Amino acid sequence: MIETPTILVLGIGNILWADEAFGVRCLEALNQSWSFASNVSLMDGGTQGLYLLPHVQNADRLLVFDAIDYGDTPGTLREIIGSEVPRFFGVKKMSLHQTGFQEVLSAADFTGQYPSEIVLIGVQPEELDDFGSGLRESVINQIPAAIKLGLDWLSRWDAKPTPRVNSSAIPHDARTHCHPEITAINII
Repeated sequence: MIETPTILVLGIGNILWADEAFGVRCLEALNQSWSFASNVSLMDGGTQGLYLLPHVQNADRLLVFDAIDYGDTPGTLREIIGSEVPRFFGVKKMSLHQTGFQEVLSAADFTGQYPSEIVLIGVQPEELDDFGSGLRESVINQIPAAIKLGLDWLSRWDAKPTPRVNSSAIPHDARTHCHPEITAINII
């Protein structure tokens, strides 16, 4: 019997720091508009760093949404695949979660429990140092394109994306919108 691969869709970032929230907001938009097969988990990884390790280790395929400083024009969207992914998390340390997530990937690799496929969909942030503000327009405008790229991968991985009725590609307020259906890791 062939085992169904586990798929983890992870949005990482800090919703309190402007464009840093891109990954989490993409995950919320994806959850609002789409449902998936039972082997797919959507997770708000926030800024949890190494606490994400067991989830990454248990994933056969990993799709990550995040704001990454590539040095590009703000709002530039990139799709990074496979072995290129860890390099991009360390390009420019802009927050603790990125360093932590690069360490998560390294630890998963070290333990021999690394996803067989990994994809990062990242956007070049416009503003990171604005506590309490939301995404900038150049970043908000990339959410539909990021979702489309993610859905392309999820379809290839046979995640069975199914549109939800009466949904939109962008949450009605990308600055504060949150979905309780998304698994959140809460560390006390």
